[in-house]
Amino acid sequence: MTYLSHLECSLCGRRHSAHELQMLCLDCQRPLLARYRLDRVKADWNRDWLASREATLWRYREVLPVVDESKEVRLGEGYTPLLRARRLGETMGLSHLTIKDEGVNPTGSFKARGLSIAISRAWELGVEEVVIPSAGNAAGAMCAYAARAGLRAHVFMPRDVPLPFRHECQAYGASVTLVDGLITDCGREARDAAEQHGWFDLSTLKEPYRLEGKKTMGYELAEQFHWHLPDVIIYPTGGGTGLIGMWKAFGELEQLGWTDGHRPRMVAVQAEGCAPIPRAFDAGTEFAAPWEGARTVAAGLRVPSAVGDFLMLRALRESNGTAVAVSDEALLAAQARMSSLEGVFACPEGGATLAALEQLLEAGWVVHGERVVLFNTGTGLKYPDAFRA
Repeated sequence: MTYLSHLECSLCGRRHSAHELQMLCLDCQRPLLARYRLDRVKADWNRDWLASREATLWRYREVLPVVDESKEVRLGEGYTPLLRARRLGETMGLSHLTIKDEGVNPTGSFKARGLSIAISRAWELGVEEVVIPSAGNAAGAMCAYAARAGLRAHVFMPRDVPLPFRHECQAYGASVTLVDGLITDCGREARDAAEQHGWFDLSTLKEPYRLEGKKTMGYELAEQFHWHLPDVIIYPTGGGTGLIGMWKAFGELEQLGWTDGHRPRMVAVQAEGCAPIPRAFDAGTEFAAPWEGARTVAAGLRVPSAVGDFLMLRALRESNGTAVAVSDEALLAAQARMSSLEGVFACPEGGATLAALEQLLEAGWVVHGERVVLFNTGTGLKYPDAFRA
């Protein structure tokens, strides 16, 4: 079912076994990346066969890490629509503007992709109890897939997250601990609890398989664009696994010979009240210093320090991309425009991509005629306070 080969450190390159539980690299404590025998995939698998496969992310199972099919934990995740944004594009003079709407995933966000794979692989490797720090969407997704697999779930989330996120986790039977602080504070408490109780920590990029679920967004875009990738992808980034995962997918697709070597310019969008990646990108540094006093209405963007910061910055630079910070006022206004003009009830993070596009158009960084994809990473239904604002 899978051509999984080994795990490789994203910084020092050390190889690790893919057939036992792994967290960060044993040498440098950086994220591990799953590697596949792509030469064998290329010889054995034809992209034309995808047409007859199920419309979920599991259509790409040969380049996903789950070995035992009976351990695949599914709720119908992936293969989300790529919508032509005709009316929105007309207001901006863009004829090739599209929205990849991740809000239609199970649990209402792109987080379903990563947690489906992570929970499947953890269950397959013998995990019985899992924990995650989250600003909302990742927690809901983990709890749903843990419930489906019969695993016990624990969540640490900031006390001020919107109520729908908390209620969702509790409905799935998870234990929820509210923390006075940010996602980084939740991360410390989750890590301590994992060490004390023996729970498996599913924090962003602390284990290698959430990334594999997120990379399927890249495979889908390639397929939906008939194997010629778009010119620009604008993506809201907190922990950044979606952006990192897509960049990984594009590299794999090239090795398979399924795409022609043209890759999109990647754009990371953050909020002005928490913008460590744009600051580091502009400064030319390899890593991003933690952001002090992080504040934004977009809960998913309130990540002052990300373990995958250097991977995000690497993808931006390798793609000739950029990083943009937008104000809360701009992203909320853009959220309303995306919803009212295209019928996509965007989350605030999705609105941030449109606000960033407006900046990039004004600066001449995006030009008319380019094929641009905006990612709406979740449904706006979970953000009643943001919408009222």
